[in-house]
Amino acid sequence: MESYDFIVIGGGGTGLSAGMYGARLGMKTLVLGFNHGSELPIGGVITTTNLVENYPGFVKISGYDLAKKLEEHARSYELVTIKNELVIDVKKDKNNFLVETKKGKYSGKVILFATGTKWKKLEAKGGKEFENRGVNYCALCDAPLYKNKTVAVVGGGDSASKDALVLAEHAKKVFMICRGEDIHPEKITFDRIKQNKKIEIIPNVEITEVKGKDVVESIVLNKKYLGKNELTVNGVFVAIGHIVLSDLAKKIGVKTNSHDEIIINHKTCETNLPGVFAAGDVTDNQFKQLITGVAEGCTAAYYAFEFFGKN
Repeated sequence: MESYDFIVIGGGGTGLSAGMYGARLGMKTLVLGFNHGSELPIGGVITTTNLVENYPGFVKISGYDLAKKLEEHARSYELVTIKNELVIDVKKDKNNFLVETKKGKYSGKVILFATGTKWKKLEAKGGKEFENRGVNYCALCDAPLYKNKTVAVVGGGDSASKDALVLAEHAKKVFMICRGEDIHPEKITFDRIKQNKKIEIIPNVEITEVKGKDVVESIVLNKKYLGKNELTVNGVFVAIGHIVLSDLAKKIGVKTNSHDEIIINHKTCETNLPGVFAAGDVTDNQFKQLITGVAEGCTAAYYAFEFFGKN
C-alpha cells in the first residue's frame, strides 16, 4: 500500500490546485483524478466548457486548455502524484485514511474531497434509451456532429445557454427548451443568445418524450408550441444541473446538507471530521465557479498542512 501525507479525491481544477499547493507546503500528495461516479478526464467539468472568460489572467481560453495548464502546474512539483483512477471506497483506520481505487490502495494522514458533481440525466421517456444516439450531455464534445441540423437544448441556466451558443456554431437551428418564463444566464451570455438568430427559446415547457428509430428524430412537449406538441430535432443536449458527488464522504460520517453538499467551515474548508477537508462544487459554498473552487482547493491544502503538522 502506498502512503501519502495528503490525499485529494477529485482531479478537477479544485483538486489540482489543492495538489499543487499541498506539494508547495512540503506534503507528499496524491491526486486521484477519476471522480467517483463521474467519467471525466483530469481537469474535470471545465474541460467540457468551450470558452472561459471569467478566470483571472486569461481574457479568453478554452476550458480544456485551462485545465491542462492547471494539471501541468501541479505535475511540476515532485511531491505530487496524479493518478486517473476511480475511487470506490474510503475508510478511517486509526490515524490514517485508507482510499481504495479499482487499481490500488493508498493511505493518507489527511484527506480532501474535491469530488464535484455529475450531470443530471433527462428523465423523460426515451431519455436513457437514446443516450449517445442523439441525447447528449456535452455540447463541446458533440456539437460538430450536428452540422446543419436542428437540435434542442434542455435547460435555462448559464451552462445551457453556453451550450446553445456552441451548438449554433454548427447547427442550422437551436431550440432552447426552458421550463421557466425565460433563460437566466450571466448577462454577457444572455445578450449573445438574444442576438443569435439561430437560437429560439421555447419557455414554460418540458420534454415528456424523446422519439426516434435508431437515433433521435423528435421530442414531445407537455404543451403545444406553434400549434404542435411534437418538435422535429436531430439531437437533444441536456443541461439541467448537477448531482453532488458526496456519497464517499457521507460513508465515513461527513455531514451534508439537504442538497447532499458537504458542510464546511468556509474559512478553513474543514468538515465535521478531524483531518477531513472538502472544497469546490461538492461543498455547501453557494457561489460555484472554477475560480472559487481553485481558491478553496488552496485554502484546504493550507489548513490540511496545519492539521498534518500538529498530528
